[in-house]
Amino acid sequence: MGEELVSVIIPVYNIMDCLPRCVESVRRQTYSNLEILLVDDGSNDGTEELVDRLGERDGRIRVFHKPNGGSSSARNLGLREARGEYIGFVDSDDYIEPQMYERLMECIHREKVAMAQVSRDETDEQGRRLADVCQPPERAFVCGAEAFLRELLLHRGDCSYCTKLTKRRLFERHTFPEGALNEDFCLLVKMLGEVEGIAILPQQDYHVYYRTGSNTRKRSKEEFSRVFMDIVDNADMVGELVERKYPALREEAVRFGLYQRLDYMLHIPVRKMRREDSFYVSVKKYLRRHVADTVGNAFLSRKEKVYLLLLTAAPKTVRRVHGWKMKMRLQKGGK
Repeated sequence: MGEELVSVIIPVYNIMDCLPRCVESVRRQTYSNLEILLVDDGSNDGTEELVDRLGERDGRIRVFHKPNGGSSSARNLGLREARGEYIGFVDSDDYIEPQMYERLMECIHREKVAMAQVSRDETDEQGRRLADVCQPPERAFVCGAEAFLRELLLHRGDCSYCTKLTKRRLFERHTFPEGALNEDFCLLVKMLGEVEGIAILPQQDYHVYYRTGSNTRKRSKEEFSRVFMDIVDNADMVGELVERKYPALREEAVRFGLYQRLDYMLHIPVRKMRREDSFYVSVKKYLRRHVADTVGNAFLSRKEKVYLLLLTAAPKTVRRVHGWKMKMRLQKGGK
């Protein structure tokens, strides 16, 4: 195995409690030829000082401070400053196993690929293990670009760059979209056209900490993350990409567009479901135009079809009933 430098970029924002564990997990990597870029994205709770203290512990750590601009903005700054041949990312509330980057580098050299991925697991704030978002494979394999896109469209693939190690040259023409969420998916589907495949490892070396209050995790039902609008926009973007480059995946792309709008409709607060909300109105019109696709799509489950059809016919009523059901489920302890 070569000794190429790996640059690990960690965007940081107001994360005092989790950051030391995150940084320490990267420092302890068995692949030692790496640099750690801590990009403070305008923290104001003392994290900005903690970043500087952590930077003094290891000569491989480089610290950057910038005005708040979001995770994508911080990542893009890290990309501009990175010196490594390969790029990795770790979210500041997560942590990784000591062998993660060594395993990824070995896999990249063995399979001769530009991108490799480990598997991940998730725990909540109570330390409880959550169900796997992406099922780890039984053994390592290389997934072709079109096959990987298909897994993403069926919500079985992992679009996160945090679980991946990526050849630097792939970022020369691409950066993370700033001011948007679901940014990993947006960038990855565009980058897939430049790789023959992604090597996937079964080891769950990346540990996601499911923290309330992050971009996609609401503290209350009154909060509505913009990620639910961005996933709809990305569904349209990938739908156009499929039409141009991957026509064999059309049915999967149609399913993806409908599923993302189902996710949006099940999360938008009822108070926002009004004619003055142009995005909501556009989603409602889309569902009405695609009733035949909803009924006929082979990749939607029966339950998903029922929900989509009901939300098409009576969105506010369905949302209220859905809210009551969720409330009752919580009162019964999730049973």
